[in-house]
Amino acid sequence: MRNWLVLLCPCVLGAALHLWLRLRSPPPARASAGHPADQLALFPQWKSSHYDVVVGVLSARNNHELRNVIRSTWLKHLTQHPELSQRVLVKFIIGARGCDVPVEDREDPYSCTLLNITNPVLNQEIEAFSLSEDTSSGFSEDRVVSVSFRVLYPIVITSLGVFYDASDEGFQRNITVKLYQTEQEEALFIARFSPPSCGVQVNKLWYKPVEQFILPESFEGTIVWESQDLQGLVSRNLHRVAVNDGGGVLRVVAAGEGALPHEFMEGVEGVAGGFIYTIQEGDALVQNLHSRPQRSIDHIRNLHEEDALLKEESSVHDDIVFVDVVDTYRNVPAKLLNFYKWTVETTSFDLLLKTDDDCYIDLEAVFNRIAHKNLDGPNFWWGNFRLNWAVDRTGKWQELEYPSPAYPAFACGSGYVVSMDIVHWLASNAGRLKTYQGEDVSMGIWMAAIGPRRYQDGLWLCEKACEPGMLSSPQHSPRELADVWKLKELCGDPCQCGAR
Repeated sequence: MRNWLVLLCPCVLGAALHLWLRLRSPPPARASAGHPADQLALFPQWKSSHYDVVVGVLSARNNHELRNVIRSTWLKHLTQHPELSQRVLVKFIIGARGCDVPVEDREDPYSCTLLNITNPVLNQEIEAFSLSEDTSSGFSEDRVVSVSFRVLYPIVITSLGVFYDASDEGFQRNITVKLYQTEQEEALFIARFSPPSCGVQVNKLWYKPVEQFILPESFEGTIVWESQDLQGLVSRNLHRVAVNDGGGVLRVVAAGEGALPHEFMEGVEGVAGGFIYTIQEGDALVQNLHSRPQRSIDHIRNLHEEDALLKEESSVHDDIVFVDVVDTYRNVPAKLLNFYKWTVETTSFDLLLKTDDDCYIDLEAVFNRIAHKNLDGPNFWWGNFRLNWAVDRTGKWQELEYPSPAYPAFACGSGYVVSMDIVHWLASNAGRLKTYQGEDVSMGIWMAAIGPRRYQDGLWLCEKACEPGMLSSPQHSPRELADVWKLKELCGDPCQCGAR
């Protein structure tokens, strides 16, 4: 029978499974499993047989329990099925390398970037921006100026300020300074400067105190200076001011470095003043920095142990594809593209289904739906699509690369099916395709370039739920996956047991 290539992402199975009753030669030999770091180089070249569907299951390196539950539930059922076992190839997609930075020492838990704090300035107030002695002052034409920053370790802002102009006879301007949290339209702090209320002069700035509270790690904000006068602000380009990051506890983020201005903000990027801040819990920070060397040693040892476990797991089950990627959340789109390349180079198939390792999948229901709905043909994408989905600028799904306020249509992460020609296009262009914050939205942006025929199907669930006839359901724990499968074995449809 003809076999299909299915790529599994949290709970999704699907792709146009056409010609599903045609006889085919036996399935090809399984991909060889080597050491995780060496797997990509092997890329065995076998295309002796054809699959109806290839299923790709995105999986994190340490999700051994989820993979084992899948092997004992729907994957076991598949391998024992007299027809489907010859038509479907299932592979877990895992990054060949783990991040060599301990989670406690990363800028955020979703990437592998070291939180590079050295010699923090403790127990004293810090001026964020300063002008050099030879910097000439004077008014610009800009009446609204803003700068964005990110907090890498908790700080407390004590004052907001504006640049001093040497030509003034005292303070003769009217300026409002506001601090916003990213994507929030209401300011957290506001300081108003006027001739009768100009604050305190420190160096080349006038400062006024603000209500103090802790800005936590990963806080992202923007300071906006607004002139209420006809003349512009005393402002400088970011490259013409000195930034005091307190030893690495905050970072000024320029637009050219990926940060995007708030849609509701006006003005130009620059600095028209500053702020004074202190580092919160300095003693804890010092202790954390002192323990880094030993923590790094322990982490590297754990990575080696994890490599050994993955090598053994791959050898026993022969169902893992190690792709040449550091396994972090931000690298999931790259994992997906590498898997597409692997499928094209090593298999012959009609459809590819992608899902995640925390998803319930009903492959029989997928095949039945393909047969009854004639879900096949070229340039085909079957899933549950999110339309006009707003772009997040903060948090786990922070998007700093895609400039529009909404994403193109994309299939939600529980699963989707694409036709062979789409997979070939993605694989051949993998080196040129830009990756974004998530694999689902990345896929939507990539697909916008070729305009596939979309088949909308709400039975690929986007949130954890139980609905009669569902093809997939995401965000399950290992125990929940096992329980849902038990209900399926008992009732045929896990969501209709109560009706019996």
